[in-house]
Amino acid sequence: MKRLAAVVTLASLAAVTACSGGGTTNQSGSGGGGGLFTTIDVNRPGIDANAPANPYNPKGNSFLGYNAMKLAWVKNHLTDPNQFYPGIAESWEIAPDNSSITIKLHPDNKWSDGKPVTAEDVKLSIGIAYTQGSTAFAITPGAAGAAADVEVVDAQTVKVTQDMDNPSAKFARGVLDTFVAPAHVWNSVLPADFWDKLKTSRGTGADAEKAREEITALGEKIIAFAPPKDTSAGPFILERVNPGEALLVKNKNFYNAAKVAPDQVKFLNYTGNEQIWNYLISGKLDHAGFTAAPADVMNRIKQAPGSNIIKGFSPVAVGLAFNQTKKPYDNVHVRKGLAYLINREEVVKVASPEGGTAAVTTSGIHQKPAQEWLGAELNSLEPYAFDVAKAEAEFKEAGLQKKDGKWALTDGKPWKVTMTAPAGFSDWISAQENIKGQLTKNGVDAEVVTVADYPLYLEELAAGKYDAGFWLLALGPAPYDIFQRFFGASNGWTNVAGKIKHSPAGKAGNWMGSAEEIDIEGVGKVNPGELTGKLNAASADEAKPIMLQLAKAANQDLPAIQLWDYVNTQFTNTSRFSGFPEQESDLLRLPAGVWMQLGMVKKAP
Repeated sequence: MKRLAAVVTLASLAAVTACSGGGTTNQSGSGGGGGLFTTIDVNRPGIDANAPANPYNPKGNSFLGYNAMKLAWVKNHLTDPNQFYPGIAESWEIAPDNSSITIKLHPDNKWSDGKPVTAEDVKLSIGIAYTQGSTAFAITPGAAGAAADVEVVDAQTVKVTQDMDNPSAKFARGVLDTFVAPAHVWNSVLPADFWDKLKTSRGTGADAEKAREEITALGEKIIAFAPPKDTSAGPFILERVNPGEALLVKNKNFYNAAKVAPDQVKFLNYTGNEQIWNYLISGKLDHAGFTAAPADVMNRIKQAPGSNIIKGFSPVAVGLAFNQTKKPYDNVHVRKGLAYLINREEVVKVASPEGGTAAVTTSGIHQKPAQEWLGAELNSLEPYAFDVAKAEAEFKEAGLQKKDGKWALTDGKPWKVTMTAPAGFSDWISAQENIKGQLTKNGVDAEVVTVADYPLYLEELAAGKYDAGFWLLALGPAPYDIFQRFFGASNGWTNVAGKIKHSPAGKAGNWMGSAEEIDIEGVGKVNPGELTGKLNAASADEAKPIMLQLAKAANQDLPAIQLWDYVNTQFTNTSRFSGFPEQESDLLRLPAGVWMQLGMVKKAP
């Protein structure tokens, strides 16, 4: 999926270049002669010169992997959510029963102002994480995978214990995926009685509820906090920022500074994908993360001197999801008929030729990890290959009527498939327009409706306002995360204190509306939400048979038609730097700043 709206008019290269304000040289006061590395923050369009250097602020001038640091950096593994590269933490030990994780910090790491990075920094940052609703540091009673205790063992060691009343297999991931801020700069954001308040919040009754409200309220204070200057434990520190660019310079106190090649990093401002395309076409960027682009633009990018494209696994798929509270989508034969009428190869060729591969079938799992989880059983699933005859048979089974070459509802009234997408998601809109054409050609009236933006889209989708819309699937690598997209809160099942509860269609955010039980051929009746809940604490071996049952449930019941699996496409330029990750590297979903931390990126010969 393209990460940002592409609604701006295609600007000329000169205009894009002109938006980059403030002179920058290729020399740095840090020494080393590594030169200037130019990039963009693909997850956040627009630079706000007035925003603080605050990693918790959505507009903050804190750049992940460069001056914003986490305890560790998640590897892009097919099936294991608990593999990492070092960050603030040098090493860690996970208890065999997953009940705790003990974290060791780099002994020589310092903040950019020269003060050592210590366990107290980590503890304060964990306190901040509680105010932000972090997964491992949730304050919701009974939340899965929540921490029970945080202990400073010594100046370089922190131990975090999991609440084993409702454990999660990805507890370590939740802990290590935590921003770390300097306590000597940030200590004013938490009250002196914070940890007592946290202890109170874990109880029941009015006092506990009040404590939880007060902790949550602290979140706004933390988001708004503006440090007097950037104090970083990463490879770079913010030097200056204006509406056109943000400039970072090397942090000489970073523990691995000697292996960080660039002396400076410049983040360019942009407001739409077209500007990124122009930056890449002109060879201006040393790196840009995944940005969807049509075939003609990709060809122009590839022709730029030094242009290099790296591709790897991205644990995301997209599907056309149905609101089964609206007829005729409550009938599985209608959903199957539509699946047979959509040529997925054609859709992905139009919508995401460089950033996706057509789904082999609907399993709920991206094809690559599906091969690991399901093995040969993947081939036993119905592929729903394009087949007009099978589609007609399914429609007739559902009781639909065909009049004058067009399919109508069971009562003879006109039927139109209405698909909704957020404005600016040009790949989604292109895909839906292509599907519309395919359906119309085969007697199913269809239309595409756009809404203002993605947040509104998600809000109205959850409110049950759409008949059908695109829905992100297969969000791995954790098995529970993968299948909660099909059989989680959006389909009526919630995990509360380790118990799965089901809400009827149209209630409590259940906009999909699948049946609570599904009779799976060769398996029998299952409750897919309860099966999904079991994945939360299951080992890999325990998860495999559950994953197979859920894949069969998804394939047979089709709450969504899986259309394409994403490919993580990264853009680099080797004219100035080398040492970028190889194809299919497990580093490709991490910022280039992490590559620099690990000493990979080198100045080109």
